[in-house]
Amino acid sequence: MAAAAAAVAASSSPFLGHTSFHARKTSVNRYRRNSDVGFSIKAIFWGPRKAAEPTKLDLSLGDFSLTESASEGDTTSFDKSRKLSVQVVSSISEVSADEWDACSLDAAGPDKFNPFLTHGFLSSLEESGSAVKETGWLPQHIVARDDSDKVLGVIPLYLKSHSYGEYVFDHSWADAYYSYGSRYYPKLQSCVPFTPVTGSRILIRNTNYRDQVFDILVSAMIALTIKFQVSSLHITFPSANEWGKLKEKGFLQRVGMQYHWKNHNYKSFDDFLMDMKQSKRKNIRQERKKISTQNLTMKRLRGYEIKAKHWDTFYKFYKNTTDNKWGSAYLTRDFFHNMASKMGDNVLLVVAEEGDELVAGALNLIGGDTLYGRLWGCLPEAYYPSLHFEACYYQAIEAAIEFNLDKVEAGAQGEHKIQRGYLPVPTYSCHFILDEGFRRVISDFLLRERAQLEHVMELLHESSPFKDNTT
Repeated sequence: MAAAAAAVAASSSPFLGHTSFHARKTSVNRYRRNSDVGFSIKAIFWGPRKAAEPTKLDLSLGDFSLTESASEGDTTSFDKSRKLSVQVVSSISEVSADEWDACSLDAAGPDKFNPFLTHGFLSSLEESGSAVKETGWLPQHIVARDDSDKVLGVIPLYLKSHSYGEYVFDHSWADAYYSYGSRYYPKLQSCVPFTPVTGSRILIRNTNYRDQVFDILVSAMIALTIKFQVSSLHITFPSANEWGKLKEKGFLQRVGMQYHWKNHNYKSFDDFLMDMKQSKRKNIRQERKKISTQNLTMKRLRGYEIKAKHWDTFYKFYKNTTDNKWGSAYLTRDFFHNMASKMGDNVLLVVAEEGDELVAGALNLIGGDTLYGRLWGCLPEAYYPSLHFEACYYQAIEAAIEFNLDKVEAGAQGEHKIQRGYLPVPTYSCHFILDEGFRRVISDFLLRERAQLEHVMELLHESSPFKDNTT
């Protein structure tokens, strides 16, 4: 395939302006040329939404040997060997919830439990018809089992026919491919669909073989990318540790930015406010007073307190937001009901009531040390000054203090969060580009983007609303 590159700028980064990278054709492409491929995937065709119907895809990625060295001082035993079989499954339902969640929990540790990586959350996306083939998200999860059929590792992975619902923007990369007569889609994506939340992506049981399983699973992802003859493999919002390791495996590194609130052992919301500069503290108090003057009542509902009627109403709020902002809703009504039934007390729904009527809501999930703010919406045509700030930011801070959580992640974008106590932090993504020509140019782009992003983050930290002795 002839390789080239073109402009990858404005839509990919709000900080780069109109940077242009000029094309250079090359015939070098070692990944494709050296691969023994019997088929390629040309396209995924979208169709009507429908619930996922598990289809057996007996796609083996190989058998591998795991070796455990004898313990120190043990002269009676030799190296122990186990077999690891790696396969692709087309539905998460082909892995038991207990086995998937054991991998997820071991990958993060109980103190860092990430609810978005659970079987319950990911299966809700599939069962509700939100992340399925018909919406451009074909599950291709990788599963590693030992010779006792025990799952030692999993990767949430999707074959995608677009770049929507990712929050790491590569649309201009696709444009560059097409401008030179090449295909960018489909591509492989390891992520939590529609969820810009950092967490492990290569979920591995805590055994003596952990490092070996990690290396095998990364190699399996790359092998699948080559076997499918797709343009690229992307791992978005991985942990910082994975991000560093994947660089050694040939992945390009990308840095993004979000706004998080940090809990400095606060005992109350007022305790948090005392760390703010006087003018910022005054502004927040004025915003919060507007809620009561509008006869609004805020409630935080958790687990069984959230009824079906709440989800039906919240779906209307969500649709109102997507209709006004994005144009189409990624999630179906069934997703909210399914997810809530499986996630239990890990779900926190902030609602605003005017009299007996629900007028707005904000969806949060509770992790081991983090409150994750996800979705917000209100009644169509409704306007309540400062309600968005109250429901999404201040109620989340109060809840994090109440639950003794370390931080609040309030989702993507929004410099307005800074003056409300949410400071910029880096996020990460990794990209494996098969075509060497595109790889070189995208690598150069990412270096430029990263330098400018780091500069922007420095400037934003200088406008921190906190007193000088607070970080």
